[in-house]
Amino acid sequence: MAVFVDPASPGRASAQRLSRARITCDDPARRDILCGGGAAALSLLLAGLLGDAPPALAEAVTGPVPELDAVAVRIVTDSYQFAVAPGRKLDGLAVEHFGWGIGPDHPPGPTPVSEFGLSMHVTSRRGEESRQTLVDFGFTPEALVNNLRLLGVRPSEIDALVLSHGHYDHFGGLAGFLGQNRGQLKPGLPFHVGGEDCFCAREWTAPPAKGDFGVIDRQALKAANLAVTATERPALVAGHGFTSGQIDQRSFETLLSPSAMKLGLTHGSGCDPAGLAGGGPGPIPDQFRHEIATAYNLKGQGLIILTSCSHRGVVNAIRQAQAVSGVQRVHAVIGGFHLAPYQPDYVRQTLAALKEIGPNFVVPLHCTGEAFYEIAKAEMPTKLVRAYTGTRLVFNGSAT
Repeated sequence: MAVFVDPASPGRASAQRLSRARITCDDPARRDILCGGGAAALSLLLAGLLGDAPPALAEAVTGPVPELDAVAVRIVTDSYQFAVAPGRKLDGLAVEHFGWGIGPDHPPGPTPVSEFGLSMHVTSRRGEESRQTLVDFGFTPEALVNNLRLLGVRPSEIDALVLSHGHYDHFGGLAGFLGQNRGQLKPGLPFHVGGEDCFCAREWTAPPAKGDFGVIDRQALKAANLAVTATERPALVAGHGFTSGQIDQRSFETLLSPSAMKLGLTHGSGCDPAGLAGGGPGPIPDQFRHEIATAYNLKGQGLIILTSCSHRGVVNAIRQAQAVSGVQRVHAVIGGFHLAPYQPDYVRQTLAALKEIGPNFVVPLHCTGEAFYEIAKAEMPTKLVRAYTGTRLVFNGSAT
């Protein structure tokens, strides 16, 4: 049975104690989500999901984040692939592209599947200790399961799962992946989400067509025995990385909402409206308060930040990771920057802000859009890295 816990909860409490976990309301960034009746509703939700299973608690970020010796980010699923792209080595980064399923002793076999969605697999190392994290799950389980197998990722070795936000192109592959690997995943595998609104059913309201945009199958999470962990506040991921917590909007960036949330539970899935602000069960504009980024602190180099989709702004996501960790130096920014819907002047403004932050590497994926890539190629050619479905980015730390 799934366990739903708050990383701010202290110690190794029993399931009964966690069902009555104290949720504080002193943080303005969380007040509209968890207070004004939300804390009580979340406690009821905890009690309904916990059962008698022992909880696996996420560690809140309360001090310096871990320093890692190496981080390798594999793009499991993205919108584009290029089977014959040559790899290359840069200062502090090896770029390895994945080809196709050919060999000298067999006919051509399966190739990676690209689709509009995103999934990334991270292997991190600190000394002799290695951890694996799967961040987001793409649009379909067929692509996710196929690609993980071809890339040699063993689900049984994964130490944590992270869902950046509740859009189908990031969670669509999740339920099928869990069903395909039932009994193979680690018991109580942590599953990090940014808040209860991640689970709301959604409608797509932007071009090219309006329609049902899916809902996370909470029964699949329970059947897989995941430890579902709400990380409104920053939390460690597998003891190596950390989530940003909910991302404040503090820069020039504006939020374009392509979806609407439908509050309420249907057949056990959806979100509990008592724990959320925004009114009744009718669709409300999605503000992505639950969106989280995932980051790693590479020794001697700085932060590697996986933005996933950046609905609340790629610059805001970076600033949040810096504030959470106390680390100002940024080594790499990887993921969707959600710039495709914006005008060129806005894209240039974003690029100017990124240049001011000064990451060593910028790896645009998924929803970033070609306009950003073309402008960045001209203005920061030594920092821009092109990655595709199957690409592996290997970062090595240095002595501090």
